Amino acid sequence: MNPVQEITKEMAGIADRDFLLAKAKEFHGDLCAGIVLGTRMTVIGMRELGMDPKIRNRDLIVYVEIDRCIADAIQAITGCSLGHRSLKYRPYGKFAATYVNIKNGDAVRVSVVEKKRTDKTGPEAMKEAVKILLEAPEADLFRLKKVRVDIPDGDMPGMPKRRARCSRCNEMIVDDKEVTVDGGVLCGNCANGSYYREL
Repeated sequence: MNPVQEITKEMAGIADRDFLLAKAKEFHGDLCAGIVLGTRMTVIGMRELGMDPKIRNRDLIVYVEIDRCIADAIQAITGCSLGHRSLKYRPYGKFAATYVNIKNGDAVRVSVVEKKRTDKTGPEAMKEAVKILLEAPEADLFRLKKVRVDIPDGDMPGMPKRRARCSRCNEMIVDDKEVTVDGGVLCGNCANGSYYREL
């Protein structure tokens, strides 16, 4: 590759990055360190799977391990969502996500290498952190691992393949989420306790 081709490729990469950052920023509401990290993670994950992050790919499922800003960037760029059953949330509290090509089973986990990025505080800290995260080499920010994800049938996109009814509350349960207790079918709330209390 000659110098002109290298410069052209680098400029195209910056234009793509800026386009994807703008898309994530619009979805999230502002540009912060998490949006930069989530955008860069998604570019890496999709690149490793041979997918273009500017194009929605219906063969992509993403497991995100934290409910923070990076999740918004991932959703905005990939088009994956809970409603499409292509975004899966695992409450691990880690700045990490796993990108899975369901067509061929290839998967890659991208995680953030944690470091203190700035000594500033207040609004200036965020500006400086964003700048640092945009300019830092990929290897300084992220760890990349090829992984295997066995996705149960009940977690695949598409119409529910199975339905059950809770024998206690009588509510419908889909996608193999029922629990069998003493031979009876229960929903997760009735079997394990709920996140809410009835008044």
